[in-house]
Amino acid sequence: MAFDVARIRGLFPALGDGWIHFDGAAGMLVPEQVASAVSTAMRAPVSGPGGAFPASQRAESIVAAARRAVADLVGGEPDAVVLGPSASVLLGRLVDVLSGSWTLGDEVVVSRLDEQANIAPWVRSAKRVGAGVRWGEIDIETCELPAWQYESLVGPRTKAVSVTYASGSVGTRPDVPTVVEIAKRVGATVVVDATYAAPFLPLDLNAIGADALVVSAQAWGGPAVGALVFRDQQLLESLPSVSLDPNARGAARLELGPHAYPLLAGLVASIDYLAGLDDAATGSRRERLLTSLGSAKSYHAGLLAQLSTELRSMRHVMVIGDAMRRIPALAFTVADRKAAEVAEYLGEQGLCVFADEGTSGVFASLGVGEVGGALRIGLAHYSNVFEINQLVRVLEDLG
Repeated sequence: MAFDVARIRGLFPALGDGWIHFDGAAGMLVPEQVASAVSTAMRAPVSGPGGAFPASQRAESIVAAARRAVADLVGGEPDAVVLGPSASVLLGRLVDVLSGSWTLGDEVVVSRLDEQANIAPWVRSAKRVGAGVRWGEIDIETCELPAWQYESLVGPRTKAVSVTYASGSVGTRPDVPTVVEIAKRVGATVVVDATYAAPFLPLDLNAIGADALVVSAQAWGGPAVGALVFRDQQLLESLPSVSLDPNARGAARLELGPHAYPLLAGLVASIDYLAGLDDAATGSRRERLLTSLGSAKSYHAGLLAQLSTELRSMRHVMVIGDAMRRIPALAFTVADRKAAEVAEYLGEQGLCVFADEGTSGVFASLGVGEVGGALRIGLAHYSNVFEINQLVRVLEDLG
């Protein structure tokens, strides 16, 4: 495997700002090839689909290429890829159409580990129809989401189970295949949010077993585009259409209005970028993605292990959680200091770090708000050992 971080850093013009970016929770910086793809598409004549002229055919080609690229990323089929402005918008749209068949007394299962985007639409729709909401709880010591609890959470009235493939807040990777297996015993629809996992792990929708999986391209430096991928196209076809086009078929039935074609061109370029993370990767784009993301997984596991070890060695720093399987994201608190104050100090030292007040989401479940919030660290493909050492040095000065 050849994950050359120095070469990868050269792909990001924005790194020239001189800051150290640990703000991966908001999405990675944009590679040059993605920005170029978007600007090139904006300069070209692109019209709406359905016309017998080049500008219209170009639009159709961009959409088709975007569906193929996402399918390669997650191991799905292009015809089952729904495209939209963001993962949260697509999740909301999916929940709306699924909840149309729910009745009083039905249930949905969500988890405390998930981001609000994968919780709020389920809770909102359940409340609207009188369905119950059951919660997968996290272990407050490790931040694990025990899969065994779903044996009691899932029942005969369960209509849907929503779970994250990896937490963008504390990094935990739950045992999703086991959760899926339990849900399938009662025929519940399973939706997995793989947004935070996609930049760092090879994905295989069939192996995961979920009915649908959602990703956001911004997570890996792509444009503001999301994708919802169905494992079985029959489920997609069975859902009510929300399209403004009465003749819409397949994935287009869950898409609203015209696509942002330049952004879809950037989406394709961003997935090609992921496929090239390992410069020794060969074969089809799917094969190169599996190789490259496997290399990224190994590289970031080492980087995360170093960061976690260094932080845990400081008496005034407490790392939140200690899950066995993780993506390169973690959170911590600093004794006797509010997270916002620490984030401001880190900013003065040239470090981009987010502070979370701890009043919602996973941090609220952990009671983090009572100690002044937490700092969130999100590593990126361009993160390196030097940057880790800089963060450690600055935090040591707070001791």
